[in-house]
Amino acid sequence: MHVMIINGSPRVKKYSNTDKILNKFTEGLAEQGGTYEQYEVSDRKQWDDIREAFRKADNILIAIPLYVENIPGLLLEFLETVTPREGDCDIAYILQGGFAEGAQLRCGEKYLVMLSKHLGCRYKGTLVKGDNFSIRFFEGDMQDRVTGPYKRMGELFAQRGDFDDKECKKFTGPEIFPVHIRILLGVMFKTVGRIMFNKLAKSWGCEKPLNYKPYGT
Repeated sequence: MHVMIINGSPRVKKYSNTDKILNKFTEGLAEQGGTYEQYEVSDRKQWDDIREAFRKADNILIAIPLYVENIPGLLLEFLETVTPREGDCDIAYILQGGFAEGAQLRCGEKYLVMLSKHLGCRYKGTLVKGDNFSIRFFEGDMQDRVTGPYKRMGELFAQRGDFDDKECKKFTGPEIFPVHIRILLGVMFKTVGRIMFNKLAKSWGCEKPLNYKPYGT
């Protein structure tokens, strides 16, 4: 199985969580005998090559970060330049984001079903997973702890050619957290989370507190 992969993140590879996920996913794909070619939509110099590869590919995978329930505008801009196929190719997606609950990504998943028809491709499912916001802030074992499970998903995709396996469905995790978990997370974000985000902002050179509202009343 050969797969044409598009990293739909607008971020360059160095800062792309999606690219780090694909590193593990393709590792599993390759271990099962699959081959692939990967393109970055963030590099406009590749757009002609991506369009040509899209025109010829039998199996297409687009990996997409979801930003507050929005597909990246750069990816949509690129897809508007693509000539739809004639139903002679398969397309699947990896949809990932920062929100941990699967329900937060379902709107994006429904859009991808419609997008597949627009692109003239047979829809082969979407691998949905949240809680990925912090990937690029980690290194080594800590990063592998988050991205590592994608290797197994790559193995399954190489074997099946879709994301319809029960294991892929379970991979998403909880659709909605129970009430007690939501309360606990709320407390953590207001205490420990706030401290961590303030430290991160300071390391980026921010001089104002995160709750600074220069235009507030």
